[in-house]
Amino acid sequence: MKEKIFKLDLNGKELIIKITDLAEQASGSCLIQYGDTLVLATAVMSKQEREGIDFFPLSVEYQERYYAAGKILGSRYIRRESRPSDEAILTARLIDRTIRPLFPENLKKEIQVVLTCLSWDRENDPDIIGLIAASLSLASSDIPWSGPIVSVRVGRIDNEFILNPTYEQREKCDFDLVVSGIEKDNEILINMLEGEAQESEENAVLEAVKFSMPYLKKLISFQNQIIQEIGKEKILVKNDEQDTDLQKDIKEFLGEKLEQCLFSPDKTERKEKTSELKNDLLAFVAEKYPETKKVNFAKDFFEKEIEKLLRQNIISKEKRPDARKLDEIREISCETGILPRTHGSGLFCRGLTKTLSILTLGAPGDVRFLEGMEFVGKKRFMHHYNFPAYCVGEVKPFRGPGRREIGHGMLAEKALLPLIPDADEFPYTIRIVSENLSSNGSTSMASISSSCLALMDAGVPIKSHVAGIALGLITENGNYKILTDIQGPEDHYGDMDFKVAGTEKGITAIQMDVKIKGITEQILKDALEQGKKARKQILDKMKKTIAQPRKELSRFAPKIKILQINPEKIREVIGPGGKIINKIIEDCGVTIDIEDSGKIFIASESEQAVEKAMEWIKNITREVEIGEIFQGKVKRILDFGAFVEILPGQDGLVHISELAPYRVEKVEDIVKIGDTVSVKVISVDEQGRINLSIKQIKEQKPYGKNK
Repeated sequence: MKEKIFKLDLNGKELIIKITDLAEQASGSCLIQYGDTLVLATAVMSKQEREGIDFFPLSVEYQERYYAAGKILGSRYIRRESRPSDEAILTARLIDRTIRPLFPENLKKEIQVVLTCLSWDRENDPDIIGLIAASLSLASSDIPWSGPIVSVRVGRIDNEFILNPTYEQREKCDFDLVVSGIEKDNEILINMLEGEAQESEENAVLEAVKFSMPYLKKLISFQNQIIQEIGKEKILVKNDEQDTDLQKDIKEFLGEKLEQCLFSPDKTERKEKTSELKNDLLAFVAEKYPETKKVNFAKDFFEKEIEKLLRQNIISKEKRPDARKLDEIREISCETGILPRTHGSGLFCRGLTKTLSILTLGAPGDVRFLEGMEFVGKKRFMHHYNFPAYCVGEVKPFRGPGRREIGHGMLAEKALLPLIPDADEFPYTIRIVSENLSSNGSTSMASISSSCLALMDAGVPIKSHVAGIALGLITENGNYKILTDIQGPEDHYGDMDFKVAGTEKGITAIQMDVKIKGITEQILKDALEQGKKARKQILDKMKKTIAQPRKELSRFAPKIKILQINPEKIREVIGPGGKIINKIIEDCGVTIDIEDSGKIFIASESEQAVEKAMEWIKNITREVEIGEIFQGKVKRILDFGAFVEILPGQDGLVHISELAPYRVEKVEDIVKIGDTVSVKVISVDEQGRINLSIKQIKEQKPYGKNK
């Protein structure tokens, strides 16, 4: 195997890059190692262009391999990786969003970037390593791409920032931010942000970005050195031929009509008029220029004219399509409790964007079990996001959740998670589903607000309200304008999608993508300030709808009681082969979850059922005290005494000498199986065996033949 090795000290830890011939037929590849975590990156470009497409055909795949963690996982009958985990999809999206803006606009050849985690050391996250590997595999290949680009993770513990914190350190962090950057004119521009926080102030984001800058610059310089040594010459992308006569005809045909269509407050009207104008234009071009190539050119030129018109109006006139001010939010309305049988529901409407969130409470046993390369454990809070085609007035087949749904759902989940009470305070499993009923920009942020309303409607004791807002950006010749609450065309033709969510105290989740190379720290600062102002306006609106969580849960929600027992008594509750616990569940109509600590969760829709099961378990696990008197049933008789059940599952021995105040020859002379007798606890030995007495009961009534 041929290889070249490059090393960089990154804050006391070595980053190793190996350029090998292992993936020799790929357009570009590299191996990157940080600690004992190792990722293989490959980039391949197809030979032929895809004709007639109106999108850039890039796909990014991140592959977890169980062997990387030394695990054999998967279904018992398959024992191999199947569909990507949510975590793998989120990593692929993170890398995709970072590298996508740097490809040429007119590139129509398919590009596939594949990241495979070959080794994982349980300390260093493969996502940052994978992003750097993707950058180097593209930058050193012949694929047209204007990188390199780099990324670091910034954590914070006790107000101290940490570079690329380990998993253990991240558990202690109150702030976790991924920052990606690219160099332009000897300045680092921010290309992508992704993070979560425990209600951190906006200034923390700016400080974290400043902290990352020296490391980003060092990593870019390192990549540039490698590219100079091993990089291939880039394939030239042909620019589209310009047809000046056709362009002139199109502009004359459109005249002022396009601006009149585009700048209409009503989305439906705007969409219909623009579509009608486009069809008229294509019919005009097809009649005058019958060639298919000319019609396709007209389609692309029409889109460019929309983009040009939108950007010019926003930059020069601060004129938005729906006539709002740059920092103005569309009309907001909120409702709660609109579904009669669900445990909680919230509807959030912002303009034409309408999101309904439905909350379900479950028992502790309803948690989601995670089993993957990086994570094995349980998850008690889940947020799922659905985006059906009807919400944008389209017809599409229904399939499982795509990458977009998983990504938006997880972003909202991160925003809400810091507000969710812990299991000791609120032992329920919580699942929220956000149904997007109508979409016109930033449904992910709307789903945060509707989910918050659903949590409060359900009576979940969350700490405060949480809301999100999306901001956009238009840049032109060094000037820029930041837009609050972006909608369709502002998102599609704009330069940035900046989502920020949080409470009145601070940020809980943040995500930023750009379509340009990157943004400056000043643009980031302005966007954070504008986002904070908008977030507070939304929070005020939500508070007027529901000020705090309801005092009581829905009558349809399960009732849960917690019982703490001695862990040594767990086997007595379960019984041989689960006989006792299954009988309690069947007879009482409850679900029971037992932790190794001895904590027992009993759940049922009926409070009486919960109380019945709780009393049953208390009796099984009760520690009897010397001197207590019970009414018990004789269960077994032996030559030396009788066993009496004094509590469910707890027997005690009445020795033959304790049956009566006189000598007893035969146990059956005093008691028989099935008799109910009064007994007194006289001792409990070291092994927990209980000794009982009948004769020591005051006012002893005679039993059996002897009177």
